[in-house]
Amino acid sequence: MKAIHRQCQKNRSCIDMATHTPKNILITGAAGFIASHVANRLVRNYPGYKIVVLDKLDYCSNLKNLLPSKPSPNFKFVKGDIGSADLVNYLLITESIDTIMHFAAQTHVDNSFGNSFEFTKNNIYGTHVLLEACKVTGQIRRFIHVSTDEVYGETDEDAVVGNHEASQLLPTNPYSATKAGAEMLVMAYGRSYGLPVITTRGNNVYGPNQFPEKLIPKFILLAMRGQSLPIHGDGSNVRSYLYCEDVAEAFEVILHKGEVGHVYNIGTKKERRVIDVAQDICKLFKMDSEASIKFVENRPFNDQRYFLDDEKLKILGWSERTTWEEGLKKTIEWYTKNPDWWGDVSGALLPHPRMLMMPGGVERHFEGSEEVAPAAFVSSNTKMVVPTSRNPGSPRQSSLKFLIYGRTGWIGGLLGQLCDKQGIAYAYGKGRLEDRASLLADIQNIKPTHVFNAAGVTGRPNVDWCESHKTETIRANVAGTLTLADVCREHGLLMMNFATGCIFEYNAQHPEGSGIGFKEEDKPNFIGSFYSKTKAMVEELLKEYDNVCTLRVRMPISSDLNNPRNFITKISRYNKVVNIPNSMTILDELLPISIEMAKRNLRGIWNFTNPGVVSHNEILEMYKKYIDPEFKWANFTLEEQAKVIVAPRSNNEMDASKLKKEFPELLGIKESLIKYVFEPNKNKKTSA
Repeated sequence: MKAIHRQCQKNRSCIDMATHTPKNILITGAAGFIASHVANRLVRNYPGYKIVVLDKLDYCSNLKNLLPSKPSPNFKFVKGDIGSADLVNYLLITESIDTIMHFAAQTHVDNSFGNSFEFTKNNIYGTHVLLEACKVTGQIRRFIHVSTDEVYGETDEDAVVGNHEASQLLPTNPYSATKAGAEMLVMAYGRSYGLPVITTRGNNVYGPNQFPEKLIPKFILLAMRGQSLPIHGDGSNVRSYLYCEDVAEAFEVILHKGEVGHVYNIGTKKERRVIDVAQDICKLFKMDSEASIKFVENRPFNDQRYFLDDEKLKILGWSERTTWEEGLKKTIEWYTKNPDWWGDVSGALLPHPRMLMMPGGVERHFEGSEEVAPAAFVSSNTKMVVPTSRNPGSPRQSSLKFLIYGRTGWIGGLLGQLCDKQGIAYAYGKGRLEDRASLLADIQNIKPTHVFNAAGVTGRPNVDWCESHKTETIRANVAGTLTLADVCREHGLLMMNFATGCIFEYNAQHPEGSGIGFKEEDKPNFIGSFYSKTKAMVEELLKEYDNVCTLRVRMPISSDLNNPRNFITKISRYNKVVNIPNSMTILDELLPISIEMAKRNLRGIWNFTNPGVVSHNEILEMYKKYIDPEFKWANFTLEEQAKVIVAPRSNNEMDASKLKKEFPELLGIKESLIKYVFEPNKNKKTSA
């Protein structure tokens, strides 16, 4: 170790005072926004440099960002994760890397509030792996670590001088904290092992190729769609914006002229409030800013201002070239010409996007390139490693791929039909939920972006079956569901879990007919059936998994009135029915919403019912009106019902206000019944 240290110190003393001319550069995160501009610039301007780019293709990366470099003989793309020490060591040695420009990171602040461990894993651990590989190989002459202005924390509103490179680091959110932590590791490896490190801290960057979770591309795409522009808080937060090509030039200067051991701010003194940005975009789209701007809830902590002192970089010869007006016009022109560059970005355009870091999510939109076996680390030449399209003319949204469990079930089958209609790639899982190895095999083979769990035991033909098959019920509903959730979490996958609302019953706090429904946070109070017990048990345990979206379905109904699982079909065939108002789920309306929830990466517990309640008699009155004018039925009491069933049934009202707030177009239960069930079946008598 001392020998490595002495050699590194020797190398460092030789290169501190000289300009750097690299030969073989590794750029991490180069399918992302800023790094792709840097990579393309270096490939174009320095044909004598070999540029090796490494990217795991997370949701905000796109191979099309590297299209300008693809034909060049000095360019190579490698799909892989900086967290893999074996891969990083392999690349440094086999590609004779002498320079690393480390951009790879999770960067969206909103995501860091809900998924902070991923930021620690990517931003700190990933950086540590790179540094250790540099130390071990002993061949790196420059390690340029890309950080952020956010590590300085909030700048005073009345500050005239910006943060200089020696300012104290005071990060205020999980994202900036992980970037500051990574910086400390970089500094420590520079001092302890003599690694030739340089750190950059930059202002906000904008321009072509940026994933639209960020402010400017989000506003542009929303304006293109004629939608309102959501502003966190009152819009008074101040930011400085640099055009991407100016930033790429800054990294070109730092690469060749930056001094080892130094930090460089990449910034501009030209500041703009968020509301100013929105108004400028509205003006260019000829939109009424007062009508088009919508103020929304602020994020947990939103720094008021970041302000940098950029004099040190200017001494090296760099200066900002692109004015705000010019850069914004260029950016709008690019997005106007490339509206589908990122595929379906509806989840990113929300006021508070909730994107999971999902593996394999963005090997998209570059059809016709070579596909290699998953075990291969690198491409054998300059061609990019991406899957080929099986049908170039297909409307499939290749950015999504669903793995669905419950193929033979009612909801699982309907989900597959919906995916076909929406052009979403999907496959049904072959594994048993309680068999971890088979679930892992499914994920390895299918490589999904989301997993839907519509499997489980409800009973054959009803929940009474569970009373005499308790171990089978536990195996499927508890052990199986938990195993799937755990496997999904291990692979960074969101699991959409179809659960039940039959875990509540009317009580003094939620009396029948009061309109007071059970909310998502309420504790289950119905233990009348063993089925409901297992569902309540697993729901409580799933709260510990932040990658699960639990959808509480109740008395599901669809337009297929011949399906024996349909609640309407059931009660229309009974001799007698009870007459109690209940919350219910109209699948024709709500299953498409479940797919939209997956796209938005919503998590937690959701009452997955239409707002309001409807009674058995009200449904059968509609049935008589729309389907069979001759239909007759009789009622009986709960006491009478208890004599012909084994396990009691749940009756309750669910509060659907959370779902309604997320999806304002959601219809009330009676309106939804008429629109989606009875009107389409009008005068069509069902089979007996």
